[in-house]
Amino acid sequence: MIDDTFIRVGIFFTILATMMLIELCFPARQLPNKQHSPTQSTRLLGNFGLIIISGFTSRLILPIGLAGFALYCAGQQWGLFNLLQLPIWLNIALSLLLLDMLIYWQHRLFHKVPLLWKLHQVHHADAHVDTSTGLRFHPLEIVASIAIKGIAVFVLGVPAVAVILFEVLLNGFALFNHANIRLPRKVEKVTRLILMTQILHRIHHSQLYKESNCNFGFSVIWWDRLFGSYAASATKPDSKIDIGLAEYPDAKDNANLWGLLMMPFKRK
Repeated sequence: MIDDTFIRVGIFFTILATMMLIELCFPARQLPNKQHSPTQSTRLLGNFGLIIISGFTSRLILPIGLAGFALYCAGQQWGLFNLLQLPIWLNIALSLLLLDMLIYWQHRLFHKVPLLWKLHQVHHADAHVDTSTGLRFHPLEIVASIAIKGIAVFVLGVPAVAVILFEVLLNGFALFNHANIRLPRKVEKVTRLILMTQILHRIHHSQLYKESNCNFGFSVIWWDRLFGSYAASATKPDSKIDIGLAEYPDAKDNANLWGLLMMPFKRK
């Protein structure tokens, strides 16, 4: 079996440190300064706490990891690509493409299905979007995501190397597009033709329903364009977008780790 942990963790922390340093030096938006807003230390402890718990939970649910599961499926000749015997480069390319589209639809599903939204709202309840928000997912949402990706690996026969590449790219892009930065205008204009930029993703974190239900992609923008969920701009300028969930105005009580863990089980 293959253990991709060191590869993923090394790249993850490199991107994390880089994006946090850039947003510290050149922040696009300031942390909300309201009576019921959490302090930055509370937010960071809560957001980082979630990713630590999610990491342990993932290992408990699937000790061999998705890459290890992919190797096992290959050994059993399970999955479409294992039966077709495609060239490895084509296998990897198709796997990355299909997995990325899967994550796009998974994201939309978590917005549409009430039970799944209860989990995903933990991510959207953050009143400020920065690199740490890209870590802020409830452990049960991570478990559900692992299950969905695991089914895809089993059905498609995704090779282990493609799983590792995809997980690295997914985590990297999540940190990149949540970062509290704003690319130079000319660079952003070109980048958004292919990738989900920070400005585009902040629209997705708007309190307005019609805006939070667009720009679902985590990496490339073409799924949103293809499936009609792309929004080039919000009703307010990027610096003025109201971030978070209107139903959670008392963000201070929900930003600590325990509040984030319990949020899906609270009635609203």
